[in-house]
Amino acid sequence: MNRFLIIDGLNLVRRIHAAQPDENDVNGLPERVTSACRKLMAKHQPTHVALVWDGDAISWRKQLYQDYKKGRKPMPTALSDALPNLKEHLAQRGFHSIDANAEADDVIATLASKTVKAKGEALIISTDKGFTQLLGPGISLWDYFNQRQITIEDREQQLGVDRSQFIDYLAMAGDSGNKIPGIPGIGPKLACELLKTFRTLANVYASLDKIGAKQAKKLEAGRPMARLSYKLVQLQTDIPLNTRLANFRAEQPTQA
Repeated sequence: MNRFLIIDGLNLVRRIHAAQPDENDVNGLPERVTSACRKLMAKHQPTHVALVWDGDAISWRKQLYQDYKKGRKPMPTALSDALPNLKEHLAQRGFHSIDANAEADDVIATLASKTVKAKGEALIISTDKGFTQLLGPGISLWDYFNQRQITIEDREQQLGVDRSQFIDYLAMAGDSGNKIPGIPGIGPKLACELLKTFRTLANVYASLDKIGAKQAKKLEAGRPMARLSYKLVQLQTDIPLNTRLANFRAEQPTQA
């Protein structure tokens, strides 16, 4: 059975680079990233491996909502300039890349979903908890930096809702890390309470007459933002990739 190791490239590299005291120092970065990839290979023994990178195009999420991910610290110029050589260094050692047009997230989600549909296993390497919406038979999520699996149960405990309610919850409560707005005035606590009572976002809106007038007013006023946020948090799993799994068969990595 195929086991596809799908590495969120910038998630891995930016965190490795951030450990450097000087953000302009990229010396040794290719060796550190290669070492991390080899450790992942040794631990998980995949049949296929790929690093997926964000592209420069404006993502559909940003087009839909201009404030999406607004305020995030930009990538250091030295790191951005070093990426082409880093990718080449990795490819020469058996770790090939896929460049997304915009965000890597939907490419990663599509790769994982297609792998499972083909009766394989997908292991996503990222600390981005947004990928927990994909978790299930055949798809798992690994945090390289804490050397632990991120599970659905972790996310349920963190958010206080059931796995089937992750997207509905974020549509109401928002996601500050990605600047997804949610419904103004409906925070995490109230979102949890509403979902415990009504189970789904659709049921919440079908039951406004059963909710206190003050809360119902906020929900009604925030309906457009709930729809928008619902779209923003969902990962696309069927985007065109124009590549073949065979291109990413795990090789015996060459030495430095």
